[in-house]
Amino acid sequence: MTVKGPRRLVRAAMLLVALALPASLLTTPSASAAGSLTMLGADVSTAQRALDLGAKYYDASGTAKDPLDILKGLGVNYVRLRVWNNPASGYNNKAKVLSYAKQVKAKGLKLLVDFHYSDTWADPGNQNKPAAWAGHNISQLQTDVYNYTYDVCNSLKSQGTTPDSVQIGNEINVGMLWNEGKVVNNDFTNLSLLLKSGYNATKACNSGTQVIIHTADADSDANARWFYDGIKAKGVNWDITGLSYYCPWHGTIANMGSVVADMKSRYGKNVIIAETAYPFTSANADSTANSITTGCSGYPLSWQGQADNFTAVQNAARSNGAIGVFYWEPTWYAVTGNGWDPTNINNSGNGWDNMAVFNWTGNVNPNIKWTP
Repeated sequence: MTVKGPRRLVRAAMLLVALALPASLLTTPSASAAGSLTMLGADVSTAQRALDLGAKYYDASGTAKDPLDILKGLGVNYVRLRVWNNPASGYNNKAKVLSYAKQVKAKGLKLLVDFHYSDTWADPGNQNKPAAWAGHNISQLQTDVYNYTYDVCNSLKSQGTTPDSVQIGNEINVGMLWNEGKVVNNDFTNLSLLLKSGYNATKACNSGTQVIIHTADADSDANARWFYDGIKAKGVNWDITGLSYYCPWHGTIANMGSVVADMKSRYGKNVIIAETAYPFTSANADSTANSITTGCSGYPLSWQGQADNFTAVQNAARSNGAIGVFYWEPTWYAVTGNGWDPTNINNSGNGWDNMAVFNWTGNVNPNIKWTP
């Protein structure tokens, strides 16, 4: 997910796919037999900054604790951390990720590193190259992706915090590292070269680290097939298919489940919901407008509604064969100085304060659970 703009509007609109798929490709196979969710995840990429600013987190009994301990107590076993190449704020850069990874692993949690390959947010509508790579052609970018991916992975490995999985790109619906890595006229050639570089670097660092390729296509089986068929045809390898799902943007939970089932069946790879979240209120904690102010049928904007929606997402993912679900930024409540904009982190606000699982005083939703 990417939170953008002075009103922190999320750039969640899916880009239309030019390729018209035959009807035969739009059928969805029956759901796989239900298994279990082994990747019970939380993306807590803003937590490090919040804690540095003195933010407090309280469990359901009102006891102040490390947010990682609170989340672990609710069932979390996997932490996702984004990494930006050279963000103006310093947060979410390599050094910060290395530092927080030590705390994650010390808690006995697994680690997913989410490479944006940018100095700021990357999403379906924004895939800006890092400034240091701005003038590079596709050949140079292949080397950039390989070297950077290997360096971050190997630095983590060297300090005893080898990533259990990595994402090669974030919500790359039509490519990454634009314009060189953008899919234009259904041509996946350049994107495939970049994805191969990231995959090969990860496996060279540690062969057991799982490579995730992540799109925000949980709303559309046609779009998902277009993308993953496209990279598969170019010989791209990956281990896990990652999808974003936010019901106010991506439609029904049932449809998401159908996409999950088809992705698993079609490519023979494990699937995760790499991002999801739901509001507990439409109210706003700061001067920055909330990114989401509406809910979905059957799920009121309340602690119980948030918990029930997350349970329903987990149930649908599980019953359709997924192995994991990650809640996006559950710890990002409104803390002054922990803004969305890395170029102005002190003064930009937080449009996610109604989506976190902690309220505006740091108290956790007493109803929410991550369930295998």
